[in-house]
Amino acid sequence: MNHHRSFRGFPTIRGRARRLMFGLAAVSAMVLGMAGLGAGAAAADTVIDTIDVGIRPLGVAVTPDGSRAYVSNFSGNSASVIDTSTNTELTAIPLGVGALPVGVAVTPDGSHVYVAKAGDAEVDVIDTGTNVVDATVTVENGPSGVAASPDGSYIYVANSGHDSVSVIDTGTNMVDATVTVGDAPNELAVTPDGSRVYVANNSVGTVSVIDTGTNTVDDTVTVGNLPRGVVVTPDGGRVYVANLSDGTVDVIETAGNTVIDTITVGDSPSGVAVTPDGSRVYVSNGVDNTVSVIDTADNAVIDTVAVGGGPSGVAVTPDGARVYVTNRLDDTVSVIAVERCLGSFCIDFGSLTGSGSGAGSTFS
Repeated sequence: MNHHRSFRGFPTIRGRARRLMFGLAAVSAMVLGMAGLGAGAAAADTVIDTIDVGIRPLGVAVTPDGSRAYVSNFSGNSASVIDTSTNTELTAIPLGVGALPVGVAVTPDGSHVYVAKAGDAEVDVIDTGTNVVDATVTVENGPSGVAASPDGSYIYVANSGHDSVSVIDTGTNMVDATVTVGDAPNELAVTPDGSRVYVANNSVGTVSVIDTGTNTVDDTVTVGNLPRGVVVTPDGGRVYVANLSDGTVDVIETAGNTVIDTITVGDSPSGVAVTPDGSRVYVSNGVDNTVSVIDTADNAVIDTVAVGGGPSGVAVTPDGARVYVTNRLDDTVSVIAVERCLGSFCIDFGSLTGSGSGAGSTFS
């Protein structure tokens, strides 16, 4: 895999060739759609680019303006910064030998990126203006998933080796509270109103629900085996949890914190992300090398997209036009263009625009 590092002088040429190839494919799909061959013939979500990053990429997060994607490189001990307008790596930020970065979260104002370092029991704080680490916060053992509160006041960190969640005050970059949850918490997500944090406890098949007003667990939901990725829909009504061992995604209704549906996806699902309009959920399947696309209207899998080796983290751009997927076995990130349909006419809008929210079109 390290062969990518020997050819850093040629990413622009490779990228142009890839974009030309994928662009021609997108145009062909548009022509078929215009010819009236229907949604099926026009093809569905499509990989339009592949980006070389560091060694064993895991987490990924996109800035609120959609201009950058930050990727944690677990074995590379670095964070890659991707320019989403060109889908190229701008720089790799060193995080220290043995850092083993995992989860990544961007603050709502886009000013800072928080990266959990499993090897150091720390979270690095990156200034997005300079792409330099300007603070480091000590947490508990095995920090993994990271999520920001909607107002940016707090960062929540799942400590898989301590069975806890650290609550970081972003004003001081100090731990404000430590909440005991289930065994081996892996990923977590905050509700849009900031009142709850849902934490997937990997070893016990549960999701802990934290009341952020008191920083205590006020409910526990039983889900499938080895829950990993978790995401809350934009309306706050549902939580989607990927169960690694079962090949399923459980759907939790937040009103009663009960599982209302279980969706079969691919082999070893882990990363989960939802579109800004809440219409689709994207799930990475680590053994199948695919991403399942779930229609949230009926919780059915409507598409399966082939990506790179060992897909892990998933992030959707703020305009909903593209999905970024880390491939830990290929040292790459796949870029998926999201299809939008009007009747039988479908277009992968992500293949026609820059992926930033200011550059692309949003269809809700």
